[in-house]
Amino acid sequence: MEESRQQAQEQLLKILEEQRSLREMHTNAAEEMRKAAEERTRAEAIQRQAEDAAREAEAARQRAEEANRLAEQQRLQAEEGRRAAEAQRQQAEENARRVEQERLQADQARVYAEDQARRADDDRRLADEQRRQAEEEKARADEAKAFAEEQRRAAEEQRIRSEAERVRADEEARSARLQQEQAEQARAEADRKAAEAQAAFEKAQQDLKEGIRPILTPTVQEFEETKRRVQYREGIFHFAVAGISGSGKSSIINAMRGMRNNDRGAFVARTGVTETTSDISRYPDPNTANPWVWYDIPGAGTLAIPDWVYFNAQGLYIFDCIIVLTDNRFTQTDEAIIRNCERFNIPTYIVRSKSRQHIQNVLNDLPLEDDEDEDDPRRSVRAREKYIRETRESIAKNLDRAELSSHPVYVIDKENLVQIAKGKKARDALDERELLDALIAEARKRRVRMVVR
Repeated sequence: MEESRQQAQEQLLKILEEQRSLREMHTNAAEEMRKAAEERTRAEAIQRQAEDAAREAEAARQRAEEANRLAEQQRLQAEEGRRAAEAQRQQAEENARRVEQERLQADQARVYAEDQARRADDDRRLADEQRRQAEEEKARADEAKAFAEEQRRAAEEQRIRSEAERVRADEEARSARLQQEQAEQARAEADRKAAEAQAAFEKAQQDLKEGIRPILTPTVQEFEETKRRVQYREGIFHFAVAGISGSGKSSIINAMRGMRNNDRGAFVARTGVTETTSDISRYPDPNTANPWVWYDIPGAGTLAIPDWVYFNAQGLYIFDCIIVLTDNRFTQTDEAIIRNCERFNIPTYIVRSKSRQHIQNVLNDLPLEDDEDEDDPRRSVRAREKYIRETRESIAKNLDRAELSSHPVYVIDKENLVQIAKGKKARDALDERELLDALIAEARKRRVRMVVR
């Protein structure tokens, strides 16, 4: 019996030693988990370094290479941690096997004690005590086994996390390489665009020296800003009247709407000998049934800008139709307006204003025929025909010289235009009716409903 008691005590000491070993293993596993967390933190720092590298140029490439090296070190360390965790797991399984073996030995001791009890009644109580102790040892062994299983599971989870860390480190390294390649491509693209911009700048300078005007195209932002500035509205037809200062733009806008310059009211366009304003003026039609608006565009001669910049600077690209009003001569500004209208596919109408005055000037200078006197009505007819013919020939020559497509030329007078716009018949009418009909047809073609006066 003393020997059995000593054996049981030795077994108890062994079990306590095993429990101490298991606690040490648990501490080691926790330390490994802490190290893995530190490794993950370092991996995240590497990732931030890689992200910063994308915003840098040549310096980003060097930091990306350093990030690659650090990521590889982290991957190796994570792999080493995984192997250590696997070794811990194997050790835990070995401990569990030993605990199971101890449990079997305890069972054998219990069987032996029961056999001893059957042999001797005096030893029964001692055997019962030994059996109880053995059962307690078995319970502790079961607990140790469960703890070992938990350690194994934790070690497996640690291995999985370590593997995930390695995969992330590999992905970060690949991402860093990709960012480096993208940065190099972006730098090459920037160098190419800079070279193209420099070449374009040098070509523009050379073209200006040779008299070649550059083509200016408004941006989307400029387009929207111009629409806001001129109060452009969808469903309304927007007419722009452009020409040099003194060509009678305001008078024509009034006449188109059936008004004279001396009429009173908010709808009357201001007129004067010189250009009244350097800003675009907006004049709605007094008849609210007509969904159209007229704009008086300042003459190029009143602005400190070259003629080839005038079209974009005034935002003429926004209008639905442009009337180019000429007086005595066809200017470079008129040419620039028509050229840009063709670029933007904007309908254009060339109109010669103040024709009654000009016809009278031609009549005054017209020599008498042999069978005529100064009051002969045939002289007025000849003066009218001469003025119209020379006006159209001159503008046609200017369009051909500028390599522009031909356009009809409308010869008008504001007084005739007022009468026709009011629905009356004008005396000595020129092209006023044809001009109004063409403008209304253009508006209808754009699917805007018009009311003919």
